[in-house]
Amino acid sequence: MKLRAVLEELQTYTLYGDESCLVKDIQIDSRSCKAQDLFVCVQGFIQDGNRYAIQAIKNGAGSVMTGDLASLCRSVDDAGYTFTEAGICVDDKAIPVIVVPHLRWALARVSATRYDNPSASMQLIGVTGTKGKTTTTCMLRNIFHQAGRMTGMIGTMGSFVGLRSVETDRTTPEANVIQPLLRAMLTEKITTCMMEVSSQGLNLDRVGGCTFSTALFTNLSRDHIGENEHKTMEEYALAKAKLFSLSKRAVLNADSDWYGFMRKEADKNADLDIYTYGIDGAYDFAAKQIQTMPEGVVYDVYEQGTKVCTIEVPIPGRFTVYNSLGAYAVARLEGMTPDQIQKGLKQVFVKGKAEIVPTDRDFTILIDYAHNPDSFENILTTVKEFAKRTVFLFGCGGDRNRPRALMGETAGKFADFTIITSDNPRSEDPESIVRDLEAGIKPTGSPYICIVDRKEAIEYAIRNAQPGDVIILAGKGHETYQIFKDRTVEFDERVIVADILKKIREEEQQV
Repeated sequence: MKLRAVLEELQTYTLYGDESCLVKDIQIDSRSCKAQDLFVCVQGFIQDGNRYAIQAIKNGAGSVMTGDLASLCRSVDDAGYTFTEAGICVDDKAIPVIVVPHLRWALARVSATRYDNPSASMQLIGVTGTKGKTTTTCMLRNIFHQAGRMTGMIGTMGSFVGLRSVETDRTTPEANVIQPLLRAMLTEKITTCMMEVSSQGLNLDRVGGCTFSTALFTNLSRDHIGENEHKTMEEYALAKAKLFSLSKRAVLNADSDWYGFMRKEADKNADLDIYTYGIDGAYDFAAKQIQTMPEGVVYDVYEQGTKVCTIEVPIPGRFTVYNSLGAYAVARLEGMTPDQIQKGLKQVFVKGKAEIVPTDRDFTILIDYAHNPDSFENILTTVKEFAKRTVFLFGCGGDRNRPRALMGETAGKFADFTIITSDNPRSEDPESIVRDLEAGIKPTGSPYICIVDRKEAIEYAIRNAQPGDVIILAGKGHETYQIFKDRTVEFDERVIVADILKKIREEEQQV
């Protein structure tokens, strides 16, 4: 596609150079640039993409887009090259430069245009909220698959084109990754995609240029409030609500404390059809006669006051009712029958969500992605319904805005015994993180121990397990790695548990 066609959707821009050059792909990482790529100089929290424009050109980029011409010119000059009306002059070539007032907005639009606006030709379902995004998208995917419909999925557990896994590096990827992914789905005759839409994905325009057939709001809690993310809950909620401006339909959790705020924001889109869901209320989709059991939940679904069917989900917890009911509502609005949804939810499995690890012992081990106070309370109150004793092992990721003292306090309040350990410490000192968590649990008077090494902590939990215990390994969930300041190591808790149990069996045989 020629550059002039790629720029069609931009309202305002200044072009230096030839607009007839070809644009093969769009890149924001200079190392990924190839011949005829458009390099977009994104300015991140740490790096300024303008500094890498010359490297992108050396790697083959045929055009450059920037939101800060002065910064680009400084970088070009520092590298010993010149900028003219014809663009950047490198090795007897003039590389066209496009200057835009809002770079991320422009990145989203040119990405959508370059890949022929794929979302306009598919059912693109967006799921946003603090908790439940991953589980709900997985539930939706299974509903469609059980009904014989291949889907795409983009989210925390990676991206999928049908059954093929595609590596992506964040919950909601950048626009120049999302758009070709959606185009690849259409190429393979896949016309339905479920996407987890994060607040940063909305704030940074990663999903700009997308048209969502349905937007689902699950809930909101204080998981991303801090200096480097959202300064207030209202700012956080406003970021989430941006999804409604990109959608044709909205499905809102009416039991959320933030329902009124989100409803008000959704109402600003006059073309938006709005539906509600929740437990026991007069909602468009309601769950009633709920039964919670160790092996899952069962409840009746009412649509606008009339009972339609009974749903069974093999994941325990009241939060499972909300996640599956949200998935039910979206699937119904997207054309699935109650029978199809029943089948899909009855057979659903979500890796790292209340996932039982086989032990062949008289205690149970669960792996769960819980990593904030609300999700701690959810999993612990669920497990306490059937556990003789709850043993809660958790840490906190480094370089993240999470209320560590409150995490410790919540564990102390709801767990019978707590093991404080590491999660992904990243650039922070693991022992310092553990001390922050310990400060929250101490005042509760609840018994606990601190073991910084996570593998040693898991082994301690297993070796000291009592009959009827449920050991919850919280925080890692589906992850199979652990991130430190200077390295990333393999860390699949399923494998670690199996290895520890094997070692214990060998020791028992030697006695």
